[in-house]
Amino acid sequence: MDWLEALILGIVQGLTEFLPVSSTGHLLLGRQIFQLEEAGLFLDSMLHIGTLIAVMTVYGKEILEVIKRPFSKIGILLIAGTIPTAIIGLAFKDFFEEISKTGVTVGWEFLLTGFLLWWADSYKRNGYKGIDDITIRDALVIGTFQGAAILPAVSRSGLTIAAALFCKIDKKAAAYFSFLLSIPSIAGGVVLQSKDLFTGAQPPISFSALAIGTLASSIFGYMAVKWMIKLLQTGTLKGFAIYVWFVGIVVLVLQFSGKM
Repeated sequence: MDWLEALILGIVQGLTEFLPVSSTGHLLLGRQIFQLEEAGLFLDSMLHIGTLIAVMTVYGKEILEVIKRPFSKIGILLIAGTIPTAIIGLAFKDFFEEISKTGVTVGWEFLLTGFLLWWADSYKRNGYKGIDDITIRDALVIGTFQGAAILPAVSRSGLTIAAALFCKIDKKAAAYFSFLLSIPSIAGGVVLQSKDLFTGAQPPISFSALAIGTLASSIFGYMAVKWMIKLLQTGTLKGFAIYVWFVGIVVLVLQFSGKM
């Protein structure tokens, strides 16, 4: 892998982790385009660390408050939201890994993400709950949706934001809680992958390429978070729905024609 491929994948990861279009699905497609196997899998985890740095930079003040007061309301909500995600991830880890390797359902998963985004968009103007009004039940629902997003082409941010809107949470609070909830999810995913990353042969990727990809992921992840916060206050999710429908259809056509 050269630095240009790592840079492209870093940009893709940074943007798609927080835009509701599925970062894992796009990275899976990116690995197939560049014909990457071990190096791609190794880089995936480092790129996720890059996006973890990005969201922690945006919400640094809030994270410090949670660390200082872990059993404050927002701390308890984050714990509640993480529990169903962790249960689903651990219970179906082997299944999700097999699905990710084969990629046979990726096209359908993109289509599902688009459907949920389009459906949730009709609810966004009716949200009345602020961050202080989010309940433990809401957090559990959002966390369950996040657990389902472990499927490779189902967007984590898309499903958590959609779930928040379904719970009548307003757009600003939906983005805030979705992005904060991504922190334990991303960190947990990296921890689960760590045993695979540091066993066996060293992946064919240079330190410079790894650094470039991770830095790009951080920078573009930061930009994506800031943009999504603004977009959700005044814009629509339907453009993202149309985009993932298009990607899903292209993937299905390529799969059915034997070209993918």
